[in-house]
Amino acid sequence: MILEFSPNADEREGGISTLVMHYTGMPTARSAIDLLKSPQAKVSAHYVVDEDGTIYNLVPESRRAWHAGISYWRGRRMLNDTSIGIEIVNPGHEWGYRPFPAVQMQAVRVLSEGIIMRHGIQPRDIVAHSDIAPNRKQDPGELFDWPWLAAHGIGVWTDESDKPGDVWVDLGVIGYDVELPERDVIMAFQRHFLPQHRTGIADELTCARAAAIRRVVDVPPNRP
Repeated sequence: MILEFSPNADEREGGISTLVMHYTGMPTARSAIDLLKSPQAKVSAHYVVDEDGTIYNLVPESRRAWHAGISYWRGRRMLNDTSIGIEIVNPGHEWGYRPFPAVQMQAVRVLSEGIIMRHGIQPRDIVAHSDIAPNRKQDPGELFDWPWLAAHGIGVWTDESDKPGDVWVDLGVIGYDVELPERDVIMAFQRHFLPQHRTGIADELTCARAAAIRRVVDVPPNRP
């Protein structure tokens, strides 16, 4: 791990309960790191994971990095206070979005496992930037390998579909801010849990998958 200091951080006002995955959305890793270290930019993250698997630590976990902005997840707002942010190097949709290399995903896995162990973060609280800010963000996007991470205990996933219910209720239980525009929230859910079906429409497949994800996250963590 390489230490690089970002001044863009301050004291926390709450415990850590959420892990947020981002992509950098910049042409290169160095341009992203330089931005996250710039006092003028007023943005930062705790970690950056390069495409070759190199991990950079910019902000100590004990301090609040400025990565989430206006955000919401499972009743909590302004998640900078209670989250760890990982920026994963990828040009993003603006600069040539591409798949995340296996060596990079493995580094994300190892880094996340340590964070989860240190802070007791639940799988349902390991989220995309787009999950917590559906009306503003789309990262880390539809190419991010959530199923692979979930298979290693990092995040939530199922390929199952349950009997559709009230999708808006289900999305609220999962954690989304259902006060935001419906299309934005549906698209964020699809980008994470139905990446090949990004319609922004609450169709039968989307409602059935939302019911299945709700069932997974609604189980108390210690129940067999």
